[in-house]
Amino acid sequence: MSILWNDIKYATRLLRKHPGFTLIVVLTLAIGIGAITSMFSVVNTVLLNPFPYPGSDRLVRVFNDPRGRRFHYQIG
Repeated sequence: MSILWNDIKYATRLLRKHPGFTLIVVLTLAIGIGAITSMFSVVNTVLLNPFPYPGSDRLVRVFNDPRGRRFHYQIG
């Protein structure tokens, strides 16, 4: 346990000695954590949670083909 404590103290001293590098490291971690959090939020909302009404697995999209007069549908 004392080896870990010594490593933490050493790392803290180095980070205080080089504030520019420390700032870059902190900003990189903040941007990475923020990006992962936002991606998880989108995936969780869109893919993992179903729509909030019954029968949402039976949704169908109907649209007209602009090249012809045929209707197409897309399930899901």
